[in-house]
Amino acid sequence: MRKFAMASAVLAFAATSVVLTLPAISADAPAVVRKVLLQEDAPGGNTLSMVQVTIPVGGREGKHTHPGPLVVHVISGAFSLDYEGKPNITYKAGEDFYVEPNHVHEGINRGTVPAVGIAAFVTPKGAPLTKQQ
Repeated sequence: MRKFAMASAVLAFAATSVVLTLPAISADAPAVVRKVLLQEDAPGGNTLSMVQVTIPVGGREGKHTHPGPLVVHVISGAFSLDYEGKPNITYKAGEDFYVEPNHVHEGINRGTVPAVGIAAFVTPKGAPLTKQQ
């Protein structure tokens, strides 16, 4: 009986490991991590923010907007950008992309390694960086 229980536990663990390593994108996708690196007052009553964004394998941000312009530099991995009115484009390490204010978009990691980027925002002072849709 003990051997059966041990074998069952090993098989259950192996099956779980396979499921967790698949890059599937679902509502249960891993959480995106955002780390604020800098927030400073900027001219015109704005705030300049730099944020490190990490999207784990299979992760997605959810459709959202920003009240000001956004520029992202991809450090590692790849960001697949779903941007309203434009074809989906994947940006790889070393590449940059721009998102216009108030345009619905979503970063998705369809790759096999975490996607890490540095995002620079200019937003009206006191406004949230992101508004989920």
